[in-house]
Amino acid sequence: MISQLLFIIGASIFGLLGFVHLIYTFFTDKFNAYDPDVTAAMKGTSPVLTKETTVWRAWIGFNASHSLGAIFVAAIYIPLAFSHIQFIANNSWFSVLPSIIGFSYLLLAKNYWFKIPFFGILISTICFVSAFVLINT
Repeated sequence: MISQLLFIIGASIFGLLGFVHLIYTFFTDKFNAYDPDVTAAMKGTSPVLTKETTVWRAWIGFNASHSLGAIFVAAIYIPLAFSHIQFIANNSWFSVLPSIIGFSYLLLAKNYWFKIPFFGILISTICFVSAFVLINT
């Protein structure tokens, strides 16, 4: 079934992007600022919201939780599409949810990120929307 393959491809792209992002967050300096003074300032100040953390720790936490969200989409939809595609096909919510998530991440990528995640999420979202259309027509 083509829709099954499209769900798997779309979810796999999401999972790969999330996994790479998580690795970059904890094991590289790719999210450090080019200006070391900015990184130092982030490590030395707290947000207005609370003194219990620093801007740097919040930054790392936001990046990590963002990664886990993308990985979670993959962790749910890859096995679901492999083993229970009829469940997705028979349930409007589970067939449309990946498209909603895809469009949400796509808007974030367009407005706040850069071209590599944008194009990865675009391909993933096209897969999700195509699968949804195929299942529901």
